[in-house]
Amino acid sequence: MANTTAPACPTPMKATSNGAFQNENPLDYALPLLIIQIVLVVSFSRLLALALQPLRQPRVIAEIIGGVLLGPSALGRNQKFLDIVFPEKSMTVLDTLANIGLLYFLFLVGLELDIRAIRRTGKNALVIAVAGISLPFILGIGTSFVLRSTINKGVSHMVFLVYMGVALSITAFPVLARILAELKLLTTDVGRIAMSAAAVNDVVAWILLALAIALSGSGSSPLVSLWVVLCGTAFIVFSIFVLKPILSVMARRSPDGEPVKEIYICFTLSLVLAAGFITDTIGIHALFGAFVVGIIVPKDGPFAGLLIEKIEDLVSGIFLPLYFASSGLKTNVATIKGAQSWGLLVLVIFNACLGKIVGTVGLAMLFKVPFVEALSLGVLMNTKGLVELIVLNIGKDRKVLTDQSFAILVLMALFTTFITTPIVMAIYKPARKGAPYKHRTIQRKHLDTELRVLACFHSTRNIPTLINLIESSRGTRKKGQLCVYAMHLMELSERSSTISMIHKARKNGLPFWNKKPGDQNQMVIAFEAYQQLRSVVIRPMTAISPLISIHEDVCTSAERKRAALIIMPFHKHQRIDGTMESLGHSFHLVNQRVLRHAPCSVGILVDRGLGGTTQVVASEVSYSVVVPFFGGQDDREALSYGMRMAEHPGIKLTVLSFTAKPETAHNSRDDATAESEKDKEVFSEFVTLKQISESVKREEITMGSKEDIIAALRTMSSSTLFLVGRTSPTIPLSERSTDCPELGHVGSYLASSDFSTTSSILVIQQYDPSINDIEKPVDETKEASDVAESGSV
Repeated sequence: MANTTAPACPTPMKATSNGAFQNENPLDYALPLLIIQIVLVVSFSRLLALALQPLRQPRVIAEIIGGVLLGPSALGRNQKFLDIVFPEKSMTVLDTLANIGLLYFLFLVGLELDIRAIRRTGKNALVIAVAGISLPFILGIGTSFVLRSTINKGVSHMVFLVYMGVALSITAFPVLARILAELKLLTTDVGRIAMSAAAVNDVVAWILLALAIALSGSGSSPLVSLWVVLCGTAFIVFSIFVLKPILSVMARRSPDGEPVKEIYICFTLSLVLAAGFITDTIGIHALFGAFVVGIIVPKDGPFAGLLIEKIEDLVSGIFLPLYFASSGLKTNVATIKGAQSWGLLVLVIFNACLGKIVGTVGLAMLFKVPFVEALSLGVLMNTKGLVELIVLNIGKDRKVLTDQSFAILVLMALFTTFITTPIVMAIYKPARKGAPYKHRTIQRKHLDTELRVLACFHSTRNIPTLINLIESSRGTRKKGQLCVYAMHLMELSERSSTISMIHKARKNGLPFWNKKPGDQNQMVIAFEAYQQLRSVVIRPMTAISPLISIHEDVCTSAERKRAALIIMPFHKHQRIDGTMESLGHSFHLVNQRVLRHAPCSVGILVDRGLGGTTQVVASEVSYSVVVPFFGGQDDREALSYGMRMAEHPGIKLTVLSFTAKPETAHNSRDDATAESEKDKEVFSEFVTLKQISESVKREEITMGSKEDIIAALRTMSSSTLFLVGRTSPTIPLSERSTDCPELGHVGSYLASSDFSTTSSILVIQQYDPSINDIEKPVDETKEASDVAESGSV
């Protein structure tokens, strides 16, 4: 009788190698191999995200596709590649690290969900959410019968039925929020209903998934599943009545403006792991513990925001792509072969789309939502994402799904999410433009009309200068008041903090209005404090968009609010040594796009600390403002703004009126003559102002060369603020070619460190209806009522 020996277990991988010089291959050791895997996965998914950017697809699509392509469906078909980069013995380490990242990501998802907001969800959104879950769940049950009789034989019927129902009925809340923000639909009726319904859907999906996991345990007795459900319920009760009060105490001891204690952060992040261990021990899944802890963390104050800041970049940038890669390595699209398999794929996709769209559209139309909006809502609610993959991976790990059914459901999730953006863009086009209006410039015939300004800023650094500029601009007119919309420009990214910002912003304007006192940040408080001291109406807003399209929010908001001037921050800020440092080329392009598409005049503000780094009270305002005047429409706009500022008792206005020497003036065209007449018209108003105000003066300067212009400007280099026309008819003043055409020749010279390090510059471009196609005929009678109306905008 031959001796039989059991197969030897593979030797576990050691953590680190001794190096290539010791004749050791680093890829045979866990840590070097893991580093290579992380770098490959992250780089590959980011390249795919870049390639899919023109299609406006969320990054989760690129990460799912990246994982599938690295697996046996594409690159992994080469067995040598799999053996070198993703050997079987390394998968335990990779899966463990990916699941730790997933734990913290689910904690972030819990932090994003505000249960109070879900409680306040309107009846319409709640019923639509229930319909959007119920019909797909029923169709999922029907689909499970077909799959179980063909490619998923031998699985417990009840477990498979619940898994298929959950898989088809899920809506990915974080992915949906980003798609809505990307398409600028967050503030539309469709966006509001979709966000509310998706939040409800998310919570219900997790409850159903917990039930599915409890049922899919390997124990044969139904009592086991009952114990799992009861223990899971007990954990939730314990979390609400024991853990939540502890977290609330820590949140109360972390007031705004003070650093959060390191021990609080450490305790909370450790609590996430401990809760994961408890729920894993119960038999649900470690993810549920992390999700529950995220939900019970208090959302008020800086505590939740700081937790997000601490972990979001590491989790979403490094760990999440690993999970998608781990999932992709289990997905083999090649298992879908033959007419039957492809027919089942089409059936699953059809039922997923039919259930979500028909269920949502039917109920939405009962609530008198127009058909196009209802259809868009149905398509949006069909968005899948990470939660779908989690469901499928748990199902595969628990042997509920076969390789073939797993691959079919992954492709279904990919397809339904991929088609969301293009279909919604094609069928739903909400009205973007407001009613036509007349006052699109500062220069106007009726000076007693309200001046509306849209002042944009990227960070708190810009706020003191903006407030001091507003204070200088408010004038003394009783009728012609100043109304300012202060818009915080935020880049839409894949970060969880962006979704938190979306939650906090009140969605009753365009893009967002912060009106709820409990949700205000320090930026809003600064503007509101100033508003209470002055007779200036200031309304804080928030725009959350990708930088490539945020100019659309700015321009659309300016038109809807009938602004006469948009103030944009210059893309460079001044360092302590006086040199200008760029915030990035993307911010530079934002300003150029606003100049091109604006429905009114635009000012680019080069901030050098106008009035210092704090808000200056009216009695302390003492600014010298200079307007270099060469002629042309932009210079006339700058002069008009200067004359308005001169009404403030603390402003001294100096106008440098440049005229060419007779021997150098050759331009006698008709258009030049017409421009000259318009210049004289503005100057006649200036002369009138000069006669009644001692703080206004004019200096005549004859210029023969650029040296004359530079010399005249240098005499004013200690001034507080320069108001400059963008397209002043003058030659370049700097020896170096400028990289900032949006400032014009004079603005570029003034903004250079060679000229001054203390003078702020506002470069103004007057709105020109012949260039901008937004201008429409205006009903003069309606305009009067539009101007008077300010409180209800």
